[in-house]
Amino acid sequence: MHPIQAPYPATRLRRTRQNDGIRGLVRENYLSAADFIWPVFVRSGTDIVEEIPSMPGVMRRSVDRIVDAAIEARDLGIGALCLFPYTGLEERTEDCAGAWDPENHTNRAIRAIKAAVPEMVVMTDVALDTYNINGHDGFVEDGEIVNDRTVEALVKMSLEQARAGADIIGPSDMMDGRIGAIRNALETEGHQKVMLLSYAAKYASAFYGPFRDAVGASGALTGDKKTYQMDPANSDEALRLVARDLSEGADMVMVKPGLPYLDICRRVKDAFGAPTFAYQVSGEYSMIKAAAAAGMVDEERVMMESLMAFKRAGCDGILTYFAPAAARLLNAQ
Repeated sequence: MHPIQAPYPATRLRRTRQNDGIRGLVRENYLSAADFIWPVFVRSGTDIVEEIPSMPGVMRRSVDRIVDAAIEARDLGIGALCLFPYTGLEERTEDCAGAWDPENHTNRAIRAIKAAVPEMVVMTDVALDTYNINGHDGFVEDGEIVNDRTVEALVKMSLEQARAGADIIGPSDMMDGRIGAIRNALETEGHQKVMLLSYAAKYASAFYGPFRDAVGASGALTGDKKTYQMDPANSDEALRLVARDLSEGADMVMVKPGLPYLDICRRVKDAFGAPTFAYQVSGEYSMIKAAAAAGMVDEERVMMESLMAFKRAGCDGILTYFAPAAARLLNAQ
């Protein structure tokens, strides 16, 4: 007669992984097309769609073809686009006046999208780098990126975007005090519904390289951005920046880059509970595309795994160049 033995093991965690149906029942996080903001690049000209060499599959589009992207996004269930202007060196100036020109690429694209696809949420970028001959997010005086004069320009830029019909203003410049100044200007002019998605924790990262190519800034930048973007070694500082921007009127906050800073995403969400976004930046995108092109990884699986990582880290939404491809996969499930 065999002695009675306690069952071993009492808890078998593999039980909840045994098939698709059970895995679906216990899944903690989900992705949908509605989680994505699709960054798109707008340029001068007509009927232009050109691939960016350092970002395979990502295009620069003229204003008329940006409308096509908005229609595609709507049909895929992607609710928001983020506009970034491409400007050649010949379009850049020391005074950055193009940034608040009502007829610049971004403002024309906002109006065109809202006329054709009024339900599409349009986000914009607020920084001077795409208009600055120096390639910096702020004015350069005697080799220094000056803060307060830059903030005045960012306010003018934000107001023109709001007048054009932008739903979300995205200050990405990392100047001190810009959220409060922009919020006050928007309220004063009657744009109470316009939201601010602050790039609150934006790091001085090497992952931005392909983006600078995409917006025409690669040859323009003099020096680096370490005096205003965050030190990659810092984490507590990110929480102070987020706290400040929320107190100044930000509706949502951004961590940028994405995958190398998932710990920051988690800390921000846990500390504040505010709508938290991350930007899967150009370098992250291009590395996955390059590895897939070399046959090293399965592009679709790695893409989806990387996007799920943001949700697991507490992000409410993700800016990603993979948005249309990921949306198609999700919609096919």
